[in-house]
Amino acid sequence: MIGNIIGIIIFGAIIGVLARLVLPGKQNISAPMTVVLGIVGALIGYWLASLLGVDRTNGIDWIRDIISIIVAAVLVVGYGSITARKTA
Repeated sequence: MIGNIIGIIIFGAIIGVLARLVLPGKQNISAPMTVVLGIVGALIGYWLASLLGVDRTNGIDWIRDIISIIVAAVLVVGYGSITARKTA
């Protein structure tokens, strides 16, 4: 159980960073928020992959990981647009 939680946090941090890398321009989001959005993106990505039936494949689950990165990127853009409106 603890190993799974630590794994999700590490994977979420990686997914969050990858999501920010695929987005053009600079995002004004803190590192902890990047990790949180990455974790949420990874969890939603896993869920969507299971709905599509691609959550368990032989080898590395590239489709699931790509879905997670896309979801996290959408969350980063959404968070950025929400926080930009508050400060403006």
